[in-house]
Amino acid sequence: MSVTSRYRAAWEGFWDEAPDEPGAVFWDAEPTLTAGPHLGLFEPYLEDPDLPLIDLGCGNGTQTRFLAGRFTHVVGADIAEAALRHARRADPADLATYRLLDAAEKGEAERLHAELGDANVYMRGVLHQAEPDDRQPLVDGLAALIGERGRAFVVELSEAARPVLLGLAQSPSGPPPKLAPIFRHGIAPGEVADDAVPEYLRAAGLTVLASGEMPLVTTEFSADGIRIELPSKWLVAGVG
Repeated sequence: MSVTSRYRAAWEGFWDEAPDEPGAVFWDAEPTLTAGPHLGLFEPYLEDPDLPLIDLGCGNGTQTRFLAGRFTHVVGADIAEAALRHARRADPADLATYRLLDAAEKGEAERLHAELGDANVYMRGVLHQAEPDDRQPLVDGLAALIGERGRAFVVELSEAARPVLLGLAQSPSGPPPKLAPIFRHGIAPGEVADDAVPEYLRAAGLTVLASGEMPLVTTEFSADGIRIELPSKWLVAGVG
């Protein structure tokens, strides 16, 4: 069974229900807190910054539009058409283009690579939403997209994020309002071992060029008004 058939219905339902207004989705923090700082880590490793940039798992395109202001050709790719409808509505100036893509189906990734050529890829918080057996195929698809000259920037929740999420989910008052729809649609995040992500990249033929830690900023706040941030790790990878 493909990733498409496993997850698309859940994501379509989530994005069909999601409001359009900025900040309504749990992980959809403003780019100055997310993609902006990430670019400072990613750009020094780009072999060719003029390659197309793919925002893989783009959702409603908040980060995609930010990236489109900094790269010549940006493509937002997602498994859910409902997410892409949000992204297109929010981008009337067509700053980026948007494509339906199941990156874990290597043939789909290879067809997009045949169209675009080598690409740089930004992927934030996607692997932990996939079941364990689907994670290596997803990273194989990522490798197909970047080819020989592209670079990938991958951000994933670390193991330390799990108790934070569990604490939020099991709060006596219930999960925070922006987190509840995620669980309701069956998109509960899974734990990815900290040492597993670099191994997925290496198994796909990629070399980890840099790595570090940076919290994944959310749009939700605790009862005492503190913004919820989830422990995360980032990696830059490419061929050679």
